[in-house]
Order: sequence, then C-alpha cells, then structure tokens
Amino acid sequence: MRILHTSDWHLGQHFMGKTRQTEHQALIDWLLAQVTEHQIDAVLIAGDIFDTGAPPSYARELYSSLIVRLHDLGAHLVILAGNHDSVATLAESKTLLARLGTTVIPGVADNPDDQVLVLRQRNGQPGALICAIPYIRPREVLQSQAGQSADEKQQNLQEAIALLYRQTYQHAVHKRAELGSALPIVATGHLAVIGASASESVREIYVGSLKAYPADAFPPADYIALGHIHRPQDCGQAHIRYCGSPISLSFDEANQAKQMLLVELDETGLRQITPLAIPCFQPLASVRGTLADLPGAIAKAAVAGSTQTPVWLEVVITAEDYLSDLQARVEEICTGLPVEVLRLRRERGQNAASLQTSAKETLDELSPDDVFAQRIAPETLEEPLAQQLKARYRQVLAELMEPDA
Repeated sequence: MRILHTSDWHLGQHFMGKTRQTEHQALIDWLLAQVTEHQIDAVLIAGDIFDTGAPPSYARELYSSLIVRLHDLGAHLVILAGNHDSVATLAESKTLLARLGTTVIPGVADNPDDQVLVLRQRNGQPGALICAIPYIRPREVLQSQAGQSADEKQQNLQEAIALLYRQTYQHAVHKRAELGSALPIVATGHLAVIGASASESVREIYVGSLKAYPADAFPPADYIALGHIHRPQDCGQAHIRYCGSPISLSFDEANQAKQMLLVELDETGLRQITPLAIPCFQPLASVRGTLADLPGAIAKAAVAGSTQTPVWLEVVITAEDYLSDLQARVEEICTGLPVEVLRLRRERGQNAASLQTSAKETLDELSPDDVFAQRIAPETLEEPLAQQLKARYRQVLAELMEPDA
C-alpha cells in the first residue's frame, strides 16, 4: 500500500497582498505527476486544505480540480479538517465527493467507527485501515466544568483526546478482524505534539487549553500522519511524522526544504518512508542587516528570482537610528533586481526585551506615562521629535479618558 502524506495546503491564502493561486496550481500538477510515477494508491491531506473557513472561489476551484484529476488517476483521496477549515464548508459536499473517490472528514464523528476507513489499493483490494481523526475541537470531546483550573482543563482535554484515539484504534482492530486480513493501521491528527518545532504562520490550536500532545499517548498504529506544524519532522519516533506544508507560508519558512512523504506499508506494518522533495514555485527570502549590509544581501537573494517570478522579500533593518527615508533607500537598492519587497520593518528585539526586563516591574506598578516613556527610550530620536511624541501621546490619552458628553 502506497500513501502520499501531505497537509497544510492553505488554499486561498492571502500573503501580504499576494495570491498563492499560481503556486497551488503548480503544486497540484506536481502532485499528480508523483501519483502517476510512484503509483500512489491514496493521498492523505492531514488538515488545513483551506486557509479560511470561507475560501475564495478560486480556492474552491483548485480544490475541485484536485479531486476530479485524482479520481481520473484512480487514487483515493482522504481530506481531514484542520483548525483553519470550516466544518460546514467541508461537510456540504462530502456526500457528492464520495462518488469521486474522495473521503472528507470535516469533524469528530459521534461514533468512532465512522472514522475508520478502508483504504484500497489500485487493484481494489484492501491495503490499510485508517483512523481518520481531524482537528479536534474541545467541545467535540469534552464538557466544560465550572471551577476547574487551567491545568485541570488541559489535563482533562488531553485525556479526552487520548480516549478518542484509543476508541478509534480499537474499532480499527475489530474491523481488521472482521476483514480477516493483516492490514496495517494508519492514524491521523491535526495538532501540536510536544517537541515539534513550529513557525510564525502556525496559529495556536488550543488557546488557553491544550498546548501540545505527548507522542507516547498515540495508539500503537503502524504510521501516524500529522498536520498543523509546517516544518517537516518526526516526533522522536520514526513512524510519527509531520510532512510539513508544501509551500512556504511565512518568511521564516523561506529556507525550509518542502516535501511530501511517500509511505509504504504491507501486512507486516510500515516498510519505508520516502520524502519527495517539492520544487519551489515562488522564491521567498528574508534579509537582515544595516543599510550598509543590504545591497549585498539583497543581491544574493535575487539570484533565485527572475523577471517572471521575482523573489518576494522581507527586509529587516537592524540599525538603531531612526530613518525617515528608509522605504526610498530600500527601493533604490532593489532597482533593476528581480525582487519585490513585501515587508519592510525594523528589528524590535532589543526594545521589546528592555520593556520586559526593566527592574522586573509589572504593569500594576507603572502609569501609562511610564510605559510610553520606556517604549520610546531605546529609540535614537532627536529631542524635539521625542517631546512632540510625548505631547501627542498625552493629548490622545486625555481625549480617550474624557467622559462622554
């Protein structure tokens, strides 16, 4: 049985004013070529097929195109909801898509048996069982109880998720016995596992509750296909894998080698995991330094671009001096190069650190004036400008605190 494991496509992402439509179209073409070349039996998308719950029309068209073209190639497609996906959006067409060889799991089912799927090989014979568990919303597995501490809520949610996995896995074991065949079992998930390394484009999936799930709490499946973390990695065990996102979804992913995972299983269990390197369809780069450093750094980044596909750039200025014409200076440096600056910012690390560590003060001990004064203190501003900012700040604060007329 050959499964192609992928996740976190984020169809419809609006990236700093730019659409990813061309990249996703190229990605679909590439995926279909892999399905043909490697004779893939099933493609598994472990969450976040869309970037938002109400994806734009072109994203839906890409989604439909993927489904139809995979059906024509004879591959089974399994799509699980992620935290970016809408249960209603995915559920509305799941019955129709089942006719096209696509199984959609939009949310946690009431009966764990409904989330146990038989994956068939191209010859029609059963090749594996899958515990198809999507992103888990706390309300789907747990009832809130009054008076619980944050730690108690986190522990209860972790136990509820572990119970769901155990129950679903047991249903898969019973299903395997009914079929009378030594089928391997695959489990899925869209969540953060303890120790996984995230990126800035990954949103927290349990705000104020479960932060990460322990890898040893998964059932003893032969392979566990995970989504949500965009960086390819295992979780301390070779059979528990994040495949990562297929395209870079933030600038801190720009240097990541993107991949999908070709997972081969047989009656003995997991045989082999082969990363399939995904071409870069749109180069991104983040350059950092002083104005003196930028010409060389930007020229180096520009090598990856072309007139048709310029490099999308993030430029981070590390100089402490205030520069009123920074935008114009960076534009001049980029003139004639195949680059496009999407984000220009000054590094704030030193300023933020000074606010957090100064005298171990808390907000309760500081007045609004104190906070503002500490914020602008690290800036190298001329005194007249600093006084103007303070005066304007006090004026706005006074206006906000005035009672309604």
